[in-house]
Amino acid sequence: MLMVHDLVKKFGTMTAVDHVDFTLNPGEILGLIGQNGAGKTTTFRMILNFIEPDQGQIRWQGQPFTQAQYNQLGYLPEERGLFPKMTVMDQISYFAELRGMKRATIRAEVPRWLDRFAVKAKPTDKIRDLSKGNAQKIQLIATLIHHPKLIILDEPFSGLDPVNVSLLREGMLDMKREGAAIIYSDHNMTNVEQVSDQLVMLRQGEMVLNGTVDQVRQQFGRIKVYVETTLPQEQLAAIPGVVRITPRRHDLELTLADEAVGREVFKLVTAQGYLPEFSQQPPTLEEIFKLKAGADHE
Repeated sequence: MLMVHDLVKKFGTMTAVDHVDFTLNPGEILGLIGQNGAGKTTTFRMILNFIEPDQGQIRWQGQPFTQAQYNQLGYLPEERGLFPKMTVMDQISYFAELRGMKRATIRAEVPRWLDRFAVKAKPTDKIRDLSKGNAQKIQLIATLIHHPKLIILDEPFSGLDPVNVSLLREGMLDMKREGAAIIYSDHNMTNVEQVSDQLVMLRQGEMVLNGTVDQVRQQFGRIKVYVETTLPQEQLAAIPGVVRITPRRHDLELTLADEAVGREVFKLVTAQGYLPEFSQQPPTLEEIFKLKAGADHE
């Protein structure tokens, strides 16, 4: 279990991380979200002991990290760092040996990992000859090949096409099923909703959201209604508490001042009988992100 308690980090007069708390259990994925400069990477670097916190505690399995425990950790930095003149095999071996793996074991496992992430490269290919996406997958393999117990991924989906995003998501879920605790940052809220067991949102270093995705969404109430109706928008807009109506391809999206307004909307649209669609939901994680980040960061 990873425990981060009351973490504070200042750089001069700027507070980069301000009293951050969360716990991550084995077999869980935590999405760390926030606008650029919110404190995500600084939090990662403190967990990794690259920089020391000014206040707070970081515990792994109830104890401070030891050097041996750091070998149980896999880290994918935001700034990718591969050696272009190395071959794929030598590059992965270099990082894996630093984590204590034997060269014979690495060489036996590399082909399976290349296939697992659909890397379009041979073990003998040079890193410099790979596409950006394939190079990124090589670094991910180097992060995961030693089967770490704690995995930290800083913007792992950045620059990947939808097919490779899906491969990476499945890789994360595979490691979760193996019992790894995974913490990662992302700006794509769809990814966060699909893979995260819990999330933490930082704004200017402070925690503004913490909980499971469902818990976070439910905090804001079921203020979104999606309805397919032939009623004029003017009639719907006249209902007190309907804040905004947004036409979509096949239906309308209504934003409500309060979820109780949904009852009045339902009464009106069902008065004509059959209704193809009516769904009342909390706002999406992306909408919540924009709300909590503030208009300046949309």
